[in-house]
Amino acid sequence: MKRFNLWAPWRLSYIKGLTEKHECFICHNVKNPQTDADNFVLWRTKQSVTILNRFPYNNGHLLVCPIRHVAELDELNDSELLETSRLIIACQKVLKLAINPHGFNVGMNFGRSSGAGLPAHLHIHIVPRWDGDTNFMEVCANTNVISQSLKELYQQLKETGEKNNLPSI
Repeated sequence: MKRFNLWAPWRLSYIKGLTEKHECFICHNVKNPQTDADNFVLWRTKQSVTILNRFPYNNGHLLVCPIRHVAELDELNDSELLETSRLIIACQKVLKLAINPHGFNVGMNFGRSSGAGLPAHLHIHIVPRWDGDTNFMEVCANTNVISQSLKELYQQLKETGEKNNLPSI
């Protein structure tokens, strides 16, 4: 039987626990707009931000977050809630145009016991899905195979968004 290697070098820092520790990676990433490309911050609105997930479940996994550091949905004011909802819709449009998924999972986790990796800062996951994207690697080896580098996807989504005037809030 032939043996294959799956290379995912961008995950090494995560695996070794060497990623920079910040009180809140969302707050850290949105402090300086000049570092958006390095931090994979795709879009900013007045009260919200969209970030590529550095450790995605699938290609195109985005996080939509209020800029204000809040943990619970009921802490958002009406304009933040409306803006994040509109940004979710805009992100889905860009993802459809750029990478053509068959569907989406959109969700939130509140508290560590629910799976929240960052329970102190509310964020909404947008995960593109394709028919058959769960395969033996995920089921048997608990391994996600991501088909595109984050830098390449970041550029593709930025260009698609600009070309189609999205996200427009």
